[in-house]
Amino acid sequence: MLKWWRQFRIVSKHRHQVIRNGFHLGIFWQCLKHDLSKYSPSEFNISKNYASGKHSPLLEERRENDYFSMVSIHHTGRNKHHWEYWTDFFGGKVIAKTMPWKYATEMVADMLSASKTYDPKHFSGQACYEFFVRRTKYCYMTKASEEYVAWCLKTYAEEGWKALKKKITKKKYAEICALHPQVEVFYTLKGDDSLPTL
Repeated sequence: MLKWWRQFRIVSKHRHQVIRNGFHLGIFWQCLKHDLSKYSPSEFNISKNYASGKHSPLLEERRENDYFSMVSIHHTGRNKHHWEYWTDFFGGKVIAKTMPWKYATEMVADMLSASKTYDPKHFSGQACYEFFVRRTKYCYMTKASEEYVAWCLKTYAEEGWKALKKKITKKKYAEICALHPQVEVFYTLKGDDSLPTL
């Protein structure tokens, strides 16, 4: 199969699943714009060379480029449903801001879709939740963002979409945000080699 066609199919399949998830979560119209930057030359022309259909092409790009990803920089800087969009770097520190409800909720739709798109045979809400929990040590997310996304994924695993209606998630988001600061500072050290396995 041609590389560009494989990438186009997987990106489109993923987007359509996010849109379906967004309908359940009450953010359908927002999800119609999900990941449109993946079709741009800046992302597509690189991603198509690494597309396998089994996982994100960013993993292969990182493997071949000492962990560095031009696609990731372009993508996360333009898509607000990624926690990286809500981080800033200043004075050797990472400054993280809590993701607004609609983007944190879109992140949930995105994670569930990615899990289902790349590994449909083993997809489950519980597996997606456990994957997120394992990866949070590598993410500069505020406690509020992290707890809200984790709560949504766990709730989906236990009760499905019926427990993630817009009114319910907005209320939970407000409760969690009331417990934590909206901006957090993370101190980084040069030479820390604890990178995730690719």
